[in-house]
Amino acid sequence: MRGTRASSMRAGGWWSGPCGAGEVLRLAWPLVLSTGSWSLLNFVDRLFLTWYSADAMAATTPAGMLYWSMIAFPLGLASYLNTFVAQYHGAGRYERIGSVLTQGIWFGLATTPLFLIGPWITPGLLRSMGHSGRMLEYELAYFGVLAYGAGAAVLAAAQSAYFTGRGQTRIVMLVDLSATLLNAVLDYAWIFGEWGFPEWGVHGAAWATVVAQWTKVALFAWLTQRSSERRACDTRTLGRLDRQLLVRWLRFGGPSAFQILSEGLAFTLLVLFVGQLGSQATAATTLAFSINNVAFVPMIGLGIAVSTLVGQKLGENRPDLAERATWSALFLAVAYTSVFALLYVGLPEWFFMLHARFADQDELDAIRPTALILLRFVAAYCLFDAAQVVFAGAIKGAGDTRYVLIVTLSISGTAIGIGKLLQGQAADPLLWWWWICAFWVLALAAAFGWRFVNGRWKRFRVIEPNCVAPMSALPMPLSCSAPDEPCVADRS
Repeated sequence: MRGTRASSMRAGGWWSGPCGAGEVLRLAWPLVLSTGSWSLLNFVDRLFLTWYSADAMAATTPAGMLYWSMIAFPLGLASYLNTFVAQYHGAGRYERIGSVLTQGIWFGLATTPLFLIGPWITPGLLRSMGHSGRMLEYELAYFGVLAYGAGAAVLAAAQSAYFTGRGQTRIVMLVDLSATLLNAVLDYAWIFGEWGFPEWGVHGAAWATVVAQWTKVALFAWLTQRSSERRACDTRTLGRLDRQLLVRWLRFGGPSAFQILSEGLAFTLLVLFVGQLGSQATAATTLAFSINNVAFVPMIGLGIAVSTLVGQKLGENRPDLAERATWSALFLAVAYTSVFALLYVGLPEWFFMLHARFADQDELDAIRPTALILLRFVAAYCLFDAAQVVFAGAIKGAGDTRYVLIVTLSISGTAIGIGKLLQGQAADPLLWWWWICAFWVLALAAAFGWRFVNGRWKRFRVIEPNCVAPMSALPMPLSCSAPDEPCVADRS
């Protein structure tokens, strides 16, 4: 392992050469801006709502997490198409990529009407968690409108995977930034009732997000149906379902999607338990998470870039380059998040400036001391958060998704269980939950890092064996039970 890593890093140095930090950065920076635009979209929502009402801003976190829990599985499944596209692309089987896109589009269309059931279930769930009064009203309003954009989020994830898996990340960046800009304009108009629009408040913030999501779907649909795309990847096959590809997608993408769902549910429970501590605790937590998103969410883009490069290089049967791409990404992730960790501790007031501009000063002053303490927690664990995103992205990009699921279920379930069990004995319940969050992230980083160093992920492939490049570069031979089955390493 060490010899392989050392030789691959010498090939062109740590920056230049195949899968060095330079290549990773060229692929990743558009995705960093793209996923950063998700963070910016949520940040703008919460910023404007802070100016509108602190209660409205606080309500977006539990409502937003419930929304995320509702779409996490289908969104994760659609996003995992990136690995299939990347491995087909690395193997040179471009004609199979159009079929991958088809499965994602049909799946997104099928799930769209199911999301409208969510608003019927949410009121009882929130009331059972002790939420009431004006905050409950805002939560229900925000979630109820967001449900109309859930199908668009799944469709856009599948369409995005078509481009990211092929390394065309700038296209995804431009689409996401366009949608974010539209959301910001509509937020201002619909929350505050500007330019002749009515003042919709929290409803306006949610509707702005819905419109922006469906705009992304429309832009991606136009881009995938250009004549150049139809020739390159046979996107003319839209409408044809591929049963064998669907089976492989569910086999590998299912555990990945369940992992995202389980982590999202666990984090939602954490936020809901914090919500039981009162509006000030919820608002301070919301503010701290919102500020941290500026550093964390771009790491999701880097994780996608790692999955893409690992998938492409494993499609070429170059696990040494896949490994090198991951170490390069880890270096970039640590360097980036270290800057924010220092800022969270040294200059935290910088992050309060925008929130303070038009917010109710008394409301903001009431939560500021607590939020400052919470930012120190963020500074302590954000490096480990970046590491777990990179390592998880690498092993999922290979197809080792069951391990990721098992680890996430075990660690997340343990964290939430211990947190709730001992919450009543904590001197400060809010800080107790933040200690749980910090150790939770640390444990995930350690488990995913161990699996990556172990090297078993190199043995996996998600595409058909007859699509894989020659196997001379593999550490051990691959075996498959049938021509249409995905292949994993022969461990015998």
